[in-house]
Amino acid sequence: MSETPSQPPSYGRPPSDDEALLAECDVTAFTAGGPGGQHRNRSQTAVRLKHRPTGVVVIGRRERSQRQNLVDALLRLREKLLERTRRPKTRKPTRSTRGAKERRLKQKRRRADVKKQRRKPDPE
Repeated sequence: MSETPSQPPSYGRPPSDDEALLAECDVTAFTAGGPGGQHRNRSQTAVRLKHRPTGVVVIGRRERSQRQNLVDALLRLREKLLERTRRPKTRKPTRSTRGAKERRLKQKRRRADVKKQRRKPDPE
């Protein structure tokens, strides 16, 4: 897939180095909530990255180190951007074989006969 000059590079594949990818993002540090003990909520170790060209937002808050969380968030952002570039396989329409149709109809007839046998007899 070739990139045109009018299209930002991050709409194709994300940049290969972290500095270039980080230059395209807004970085916000915040206080991480949730489980993790007494050191979790004291400082702003969680990192939120918002990719400006695409609007994708990721959060890194697993570790107690802000730098580790930034690396984690960059990995997640790269995965999300790569996921956006993947195209799903085109679906090939398929048809049932004649034998499969006949088997299905035979099974339905057999089931209908079983249900008929369960009915109460007609009083006439």
